[in-house]
Amino acid sequence: MDLAALVAEIRIDLAASLIAADGCLTLDITTCPSISFAPQNLRSIVYNLLSNAIKYQRPGCPPEVRLHCRSTKSTIVLEVQDNGLGLNEVQQGQLFGLFRRLHDHVDGSGIGLYMVKRMVENAGGNIAVRSEIGVGSTFIITLPAGATAE
Repeated sequence: MDLAALVAEIRIDLAASLIAADGCLTLDITTCPSISFAPQNLRSIVYNLLSNAIKYQRPGCPPEVRLHCRSTKSTIVLEVQDNGLGLNEVQQGQLFGLFRRLHDHVDGSGIGLYMVKRMVENAGGNIAVRSEIGVGSTFIITLPAGATAE
């Protein structure tokens, strides 16, 4: 899967949200030209993380979202970092639960991050979050090189 092409498509889908929020999306994906992963699943993962980073912006603070990818012989690491609302430790522990919504001011069903976690784990990877209230969050996805979640 060509990661740059995938992100270009997602950027088009998120353009209206980015413009409305006066946000910016920065990409640092040149070290990961392609990822061996089911295209629809990789799209869902990246779309969910990027759209959440825009939706959960701090009031009065335009979203700054960064997608970074790095790889080694054995792993591919995708990171989505934002300057949004952030989460406390209790919220971080609940984040990937089914139908779990931690902020009610934004529309959603509470299944997006649950599904992201399932797709990542089904491919033999893992997902983690680092977050601080009022500073933002970083979602870290680690996949085995050659992962193929269908």
